[in-house]
Amino acid sequence: MDLSPENILLIGSLLLLVSIVAGNVSSRFGVPTLILFLIVGVLAGSEGIGGIYFDNTGVAQFIGVTALNFILFSGGLDTNWQTIKPIIWRGISLSTIGVFVTALTVGIFVHFILDFSLLEGLLLGAIVSATDAAAVFSILRNRGVKLKGKVGAVLEFESGSNDPMAYFLTITLTGIISSGELDPGKFIFLFIKGFLIGGVMGYSMGRFSHWIINNIKLGSEGLYPVLVLGLAMFTYAATHIIGGNGFLAIYLSALVLGSRDFIHKRSLLKFYDGQAWLMQIVLFLTLGLLVFPSRVIPLMPVGLLIAAFLMFIARPVGVFTSLALSKTSIRSKLFISWVGLRGGVPIVFATYPMIAGFDKAGIIFNLVFFISITSVLLQGTTLPLVANLLRVTEPPVANDRGEELVPANNEIKIVTLSSESALVGKRIVDLHFPSSTYITLIKRKEKYIQPTGADRLLAGDRLLVLSGNEAELQEALDMLSEKK
Repeated sequence: MDLSPENILLIGSLLLLVSIVAGNVSSRFGVPTLILFLIVGVLAGSEGIGGIYFDNTGVAQFIGVTALNFILFSGGLDTNWQTIKPIIWRGISLSTIGVFVTALTVGIFVHFILDFSLLEGLLLGAIVSATDAAAVFSILRNRGVKLKGKVGAVLEFESGSNDPMAYFLTITLTGIISSGELDPGKFIFLFIKGFLIGGVMGYSMGRFSHWIINNIKLGSEGLYPVLVLGLAMFTYAATHIIGGNGFLAIYLSALVLGSRDFIHKRSLLKFYDGQAWLMQIVLFLTLGLLVFPSRVIPLMPVGLLIAAFLMFIARPVGVFTSLALSKTSIRSKLFISWVGLRGGVPIVFATYPMIAGFDKAGIIFNLVFFISITSVLLQGTTLPLVANLLRVTEPPVANDRGEELVPANNEIKIVTLSSESALVGKRIVDLHFPSSTYITLIKRKEKYIQPTGADRLLAGDRLLVLSGNEAELQEALDMLSEKK
């Protein structure tokens, strides 16, 4: 087929539609959606029924890194800081010490069972050390499973914060193998430098993004997603160029931004959630196209061995080591150990050795692909079962008829803003109402206004206030009645 723009758009749209339909059907049967995206890509590839020949590792890596930026940014933006604040040190320990111990354990094992040097084994271990806990929540939501206590918060934070460590190990080990120079002092220096610059840039850009979104006056609401996209991509790229960890910076900037009120927050959250799904589909389709099944099949026996070691030994060792000093229960640690799904991130990281031109780069890539598939199929399909066995789930609250309770109806109040109110002249975004309370409509003289965060309140405004929590509604009403 001639690769004209029309044909590329036709093929791309068909792949997207097939992936979405297949993923929707598969989720009803407990099969992780991302597996279907990968399978669609493989079937469309050079050795599949689609016959689309694709072996450009550089293009695949570019698409993968771009997609990961969207996914990390959306994940950070949607993360509730108040939820993860109590477990922040547990999450940091899991995403640094846990990742390092997992990579080290797998690396030593691979060195002994394969014709790999220790450094090559450690590189493979580093690549598969990143987890895809975001896939976990997709599976649990589809199966109606709610996690108990702080387990969900730990997994939510780990899903976005462990990629920077795995990326650092992958890039650093790739550089060491390429140059043949192993300098522990330099390794430590690069770690401190990358995470320090990434942390400072991420926090600074998060604060700057919050300021500029609330203070810039754009002519169209549709320009705000573009503005946020520019800020996010600049954060990653600028951090990377000056030697910092770009993945850490973009996740942290989104976390900082998402913890604050800003104009069009709800619409931007929905927009980037949709973009993250699009990027996830594109990522898995691209990686599926890059795979040649004939090269993976011969490696299946050893791949199964490494996958089993990773799931049953390396990941639990990493989790129990990193959480040794925390008050996490044994059952919770066991569940977190089982949740270590390998998704698209390790496959993207496996393209770095291929571009570097290592002799064993092809073997590493195909092993990583098979390990990721095995992990998602085995761990992903058994997550609800394991969660129930370890008793880390919340039972559904039911009424006398055994039905789930329906949340109480929203509370609605109409408030007229007096000229003496302290909120006159303030923008809605600066009110800092409780999270469940919103001003949904303003009647100003004879005009009705659907408010945005940029609108200022004026004396005489009649406000329609909506809240899902009676106490928070009262808090908002008290704020509105406060005198100057």
